[in-house]
Amino acid sequence: MTVVALDDTDSRERGMCTTYVASRIAERLCRPATGEGAEGGAACVRRILLVRLNPAVEYKTRGNAALAIHVDCDPGRAFEIARAELESLAETADERTNPGLVVADHPADAIPESVARFARRAIREHLDIDDAAALVDRHGYRSWHAGDGRGRIGALAALGSWRELEGWTYEQIAYREPQRWGTTRDVDAESVFAAADRGYPEAWDTVDRGESETVCVPHTPGPILYGIRGDDPETVRRVAAGIESEPVASSRLFVTNQGTDVHLREGSIADVRDGRAYRLDGRVASEPETRRGGHVFFTLEGESSSDGEGNQERGDVDGLSIECAAFEPTKRFRDRVRALRVGDRITACGEVSDGTLKLEKFAVRDLVRIERVTPTCSDCGRTMESAGRNQGYRCRECDTDAPGKAEIPLERDLEEGWYEVPPCARRHIAKPLVRGGFDAQTHVER
Repeated sequence: MTVVALDDTDSRERGMCTTYVASRIAERLCRPATGEGAEGGAACVRRILLVRLNPAVEYKTRGNAALAIHVDCDPGRAFEIARAELESLAETADERTNPGLVVADHPADAIPESVARFARRAIREHLDIDDAAALVDRHGYRSWHAGDGRGRIGALAALGSWRELEGWTYEQIAYREPQRWGTTRDVDAESVFAAADRGYPEAWDTVDRGESETVCVPHTPGPILYGIRGDDPETVRRVAAGIESEPVASSRLFVTNQGTDVHLREGSIADVRDGRAYRLDGRVASEPETRRGGHVFFTLEGESSSDGEGNQERGDVDGLSIECAAFEPTKRFRDRVRALRVGDRITACGEVSDGTLKLEKFAVRDLVRIERVTPTCSDCGRTMESAGRNQGYRCRECDTDAPGKAEIPLERDLEEGWYEVPPCARRHIAKPLVRGGFDAQTHVER
């Protein structure tokens, strides 16, 4: 087997899509070799991996996808075909597009340990071009690049991912006719919602019912018409087949790490770094505040060690706090964040950027159920006033007093369990709650 891996062919402004380039390469590899010196028949493409890398990387386009084609083919022929397609299709007129190609002449499950580790790091960290180039040279892989060759990082990561990752999902992507690229997509929304209903929950994030949005249909100028994601290849094919649209030029099934949360690392607030994504436990330390633009912020503080009886107590957590944010594009999710109260214990998941955790989901572990309020007079019902520091409260009219604040039950709009951003705001790599496997009661908002 040969592994053909590539990355960084698209542009934020000019379009293109690395999945399309990979599909074109696979299509050409499946044609019989022709011409003088040609050997053998058509190659057999076993699978194409679509690997989402660290979503916090500065240089990425929206999805930060790298591709790896597993094919039974002469590596030299595979390299020449892939290089020709990259040179033809990559949007190198954009100085931020720096494609890379790496070809390995061994099976995907025989990837060296060093390359497999590189793949895991590329999903969770920031890596250097020199590190990728050194590994390519060490293992004797064929490679090609344009510009500074940053795409070699993603290509090498995609090459090593089959051995390193598990729990793969699937996406069926339909492509537009080239003459339609850059024009408004003609997709019947009613058929999309109907197909989504038939495929749910095995196929997820096809639509956002709360926002009445067809999530599977992109808005960028590239070649994708729609993409259906799910746990089962037959389900995503069936949902895709049920969509009524403009003509589909071609369609391809990808094996992906989408919807897996593989980008999240366990961490503590004291150790977080920008440009990485975490799963952090803590207590809400400030009332959620809605700021300009509709973004909602609150402070999450770390927890001290237990008191010896297994009970968590607030300790000296000075400096062990982080700002969390639910930004306007997360829509109704912000209402869940606004419902948090100081003292709630939660697990927060998301990317850290400029010292702020961008929430993707959170789990309520323990809710504050009692509110401490200024007491009222038992005789006249008026609110008491402070009698002085550490002297409790007094009613000036009736001369009644109380030693401290009163405790009353607090009605909450939250329950213990998980809450997530809606499909229209979910990152490709983030795991939807409907996929299950979470450690608390799951709340799913379809």
